[in-house]
Amino acid sequence: MTVLSSPPAAALAADEGDRLTVVPARHPWRWVATVIALVLVAQLLHGLITNPGWDWATFAGYFFEKSVMQALLVTLELTFLGAFLGFLGGLILAPMRLSKNRVLQSVSWFYIWIFRSVPLIVQLLFWANLGYLYETLQIGIPFGPGFWHFETKTLVSSFGAALLGLALHEAAYAAEIVRSGIVSVDQRQLEAAAALGIPRLRQFRRILLPQAMRAILPTAANELVNLLKSTSVVYVLAIGEIFYQVQVVYGRTGRVVPLLMVATVWYVILTAVLSVFQHYVERHFNRGWRR
Repeated sequence: MTVLSSPPAAALAADEGDRLTVVPARHPWRWVATVIALVLVAQLLHGLITNPGWDWATFAGYFFEKSVMQALLVTLELTFLGAFLGFLGGLILAPMRLSKNRVLQSVSWFYIWIFRSVPLIVQLLFWANLGYLYETLQIGIPFGPGFWHFETKTLVSSFGAALLGLALHEAAYAAEIVRSGIVSVDQRQLEAAAALGIPRLRQFRRILLPQAMRAILPTAANELVNLLKSTSVVYVLAIGEIFYQVQVVYGRTGRVVPLLMVATVWYVILTAVLSVFQHYVERHFNRGWRR
């Protein structure tokens, strides 16, 4: 009696695979959504080009106008000085919040709570009217005699009040950003470094900071962009930043929409530049972490 052996299962699977027709998955609703999105974009572009209300000639005439450029410089000064002073304050407040000293913890927590609770425009108006509460400031012995006296009106100008308000407001958010980056690092690495006798400064510079920066940078860059837009609030102090300046111009010419577009496009350009800068800084600190 002859026994016929069946072909191997792998050979059968290969033969069936040769006979199968591979059909890609169809996504009809994806194409429908794509067509709808393209139609909406085309309608938006058509409206921007054909609607005379946008008045692109006036927009082009004032985009590089001298007063607008000067106002743009003031906006950049407020943004970068406010960010520098704000994150400098955040670097002080964050370790205080993480300190084991209850007094330092409480002071830092109270500061962050207050400055995150009060709207920025209220803070700006408060600092602008600081002379109403304190006519003079003095440097000397606490609760004792003063050696140097300053008049508040001359010490805190409108620009100084705006910068002070932006920096103190930013410090509260920067402190939480820095704190989140620090706590994201595994503390056992610092314990191992201390056990190896690595100095604390080197621990911070070579172990803690590079890893914390990966968590800090995205949020910090987002906060910097938010600060750039928040500078428009200082118009209440009659400071000639870009939003205040376009208000002055359209108040004189009556061309509201094209002048608002001037400010809008400059904000978009500056945000794009900051985003490119953020990309390269993040790529620098991501070396060795992401393939």
